[in-house]
Amino acid sequence: MSNAMLNDVPAGVQFMPFVPALERPPYADIVSRAERKLAEIESLWELMDIEEQPAAPFEMPKDLRVSVVIPVYNEKKTIFDVIARVKALPFETEIIVVDDCSTDGTRGWLETVRGAPGLKLILKKENEGKGAALRTGFAAATGHVVVVQDADLEYDPRDIETVIRPIVAGEADVSYGSRYFYRRSGDLSFFHRLVNRALTTASNLFTGLRLTDMETCHKAFRTNVIRELPLKQNRFGFEPEVTAKLARR
Repeated sequence: MSNAMLNDVPAGVQFMPFVPALERPPYADIVSRAERKLAEIESLWELMDIEEQPAAPFEMPKDLRVSVVIPVYNEKKTIFDVIARVKALPFETEIIVVDDCSTDGTRGWLETVRGAPGLKLILKKENEGKGAALRTGFAAATGHVVVVQDADLEYDPRDIETVIRPIVAGEADVSYGSRYFYRRSGDLSFFHRLVNRALTTASNLFTGLRLTDMETCHKAFRTNVIRELPLKQNRFGFEPEVTAKLARR
């Protein structure tokens, strides 16, 4: 400010010293810090909720039949790989593929395998959402256990054997997989993990459960248990709905 301007300032007016504004840290740094903090929280959660122990040797019953329900919408690139991996599991599977009116050619590809042994193909007449597709698949299941498998290969079908083990062993009626149990959540984005943690925490508060991954695709049920639930959600509301109704069962 010039001396002339200073002379025009009324007596008693004080000036604050000029302080340059602090630069905001780059967005990438903010996300990186948040991811590290979330990783710390996840580690603490696991220490509190989970006592990891090596799985005891377990042999699947020879007469076991597992119904694997695969809801499909525009997954032409991965659906055949998913089916092949499920068929390779070391127990009898009933593969129930429910196409929710795909528009990318998935439906035509599925028609080429119609009638294959161990495969049930259901082509819905209108797109209603994942929840509705799963209800359709559950109604068609005839296995001792029903398990959900997404068609995009985010979840490895080989993990199904681990997910159903507590049910087959008579230790549970329902079993949820978890992308956090063995610290395998690194492939998920920060925001995906953050939202999932928030939803899982809210679900645990309302249900009294101690889940680590409420939104997991890999959910397994005794067939009679899942059929008894009055499920109504047609789309992605299926995950919290089925969890809440199982908790009240």
